[in-house]
Amino acid sequence: MEASAAQTTIVDPASAVVEFNVNYEETKYLAAGKAVQSDAISACGLMWRINYYPNGFREGLNRNYIDDYLFISLELLSKSSSVDAIFQVLLVDKDGQPVLFDASRASQFPTMLFRHMGRRTDLLQKYAKNGQIRFQCIIKASHDNSIPVPPSDIVKHLGTLLDSADGKDVSFGIGDETFHAHRAVLAARSPVFKAELLGSMAESTMSSITLHDIAPATFKAMLRFMYTDALPGDDELIEDSPLEKFAPLLAAADRYALERLKLLCAQKLWENLSVDTVGTTLACAERYSCLELKHKCIGFFAVEKNFKKAVLTEGFVRLVQEFPSIIKELRDGAGT
Repeated sequence: MEASAAQTTIVDPASAVVEFNVNYEETKYLAAGKAVQSDAISACGLMWRINYYPNGFREGLNRNYIDDYLFISLELLSKSSSVDAIFQVLLVDKDGQPVLFDASRASQFPTMLFRHMGRRTDLLQKYAKNGQIRFQCIIKASHDNSIPVPPSDIVKHLGTLLDSADGKDVSFGIGDETFHAHRAVLAARSPVFKAELLGSMAESTMSSITLHDIAPATFKAMLRFMYTDALPGDDELIEDSPLEKFAPLLAAADRYALERLKLLCAQKLWENLSVDTVGTTLACAERYSCLELKHKCIGFFAVEKNFKKAVLTEGFVRLVQEFPSIIKELRDGAGT
């Protein structure tokens, strides 16, 4: 059965107002689940339809419930995989003033949005005029018309570049191991490497550079980070404890001004902090100017039960020997 009238006003590209008039006397005996339907409505770049159910939107509901309530729904006619919509329903009273009843949001169209309009007797008394019920429905919607773009895969490609021999123009000798890399990548990631490899330093003219005071496994992990921005996996650093894994890597990050790597290592050290490691970890933080980790360690010491156990460790003894002024900072942190 058709509605008496349906008129659409386009407010903007993302919303529209539809006035939907229903002749109540002609529709009041419709069976449950049967609807009065508007014409197809063009709004927000899509086609819609409004359905009015005078006796419930499906069969099998409680009889009293069907008899007493009206329902209205918004249905998407266009084929679309993803639509986010707001459906506002107003009833126009006998004085011609629209009154807002409800608003719902749905992001899974074409599932219909059903609105429960209230008791029939109340609605007829307040809003029916000359046997007509006037609805104002506001449709606001947006749908995705973009071209799907895959996520960035630059890290994958740079990791592949590191694993291949293509274009590598500098090597680093550490002990018995040699690591090959690309000057441009290292210079882009580290201001220290930029000065050494592209500046006026002697290394800028050398194809092979010998490094000291860094373990091969640590350099390998740092190199991998510079190409992939990721911490090493468990198989890349063979040391037994997190402290042995990440303290040397933090030192390397400080040496080459890799601030993100430095903080990632600091977080790993903090996550695994204990009374047995806090002294050594605090010494590492002080030695390589990692204030974030230093403050965490001092806070850990401030807990009395931690302090009493930590001061008995070899790590704490070495900490005080190397940085005697740290005692005052620990006391200040503890509030003593």
